[in-house]
Amino acid sequence: MTDGNGGVSRRAFVRTAGGLTATAAATGTASAQNESGSGSSGGTTHTVDMTDGLVFDPDSLTIAPGDTVEWPNVGSVGHSVTFYDDGIPEGATYFASGGFSSEEEARTGWSNGEGNVAGGESVSHTFETTGTYEYFCIPHENAGMVAEIEVVEGGGSSGGGDSGPSVPQVPDTAKTLGVATVFSMVATLGLAFFFLKYGGDYEEELEA
Repeated sequence: MTDGNGGVSRRAFVRTAGGLTATAAATGTASAQNESGSGSSGGTTHTVDMTDGLVFDPDSLTIAPGDTVEWPNVGSVGHSVTFYDDGIPEGATYFASGGFSSEEEARTGWSNGEGNVAGGESVSHTFETTGTYEYFCIPHENAGMVAEIEVVEGGGSSGGGDSGPSVPQVPDTAKTLGVATVFSMVATLGLAFFFLKYGGDYEEELEA
């Protein structure tokens, strides 16, 4: 089953994954360079490793608009980072390692030795448009090397070593001090109540 660009449909290969081996897949030779969309400054950078196990790690990530994703190749087998044309939000900037402007160009470029991210190299992209982005590695698409990124307001990363907004933690010393303060207040109120209730009777008994 093929897509409109003559490539293997991701929906088909997910169900029939398998076939390529690591030794036969590293066909690209062009040096990959860091690339990014027109991103805004101040966003968080997330990391998705490309491994010799033919996976993106993590294969699912949730980020915020303006965040950047970096894909380092932590192994020795060549990979690509290639968006599906129909797997990105409307109006979003297309991205593929090698600087291609469409999935078809990326596939053609790979066959000509372009777009390869060799071991030790990396590419990156800044995401501005909210929505779901589906992408894949051209030489290992049939092996199931696909992933997705969800861009939502507020972020809420589900992987890549990043975490959501931190919750302020109360130091143990502050907790202890708070407990002691409350106990002192309760004790003081208790004593005040006792003297107010029984203080007059006690003085009358002494006068008698």
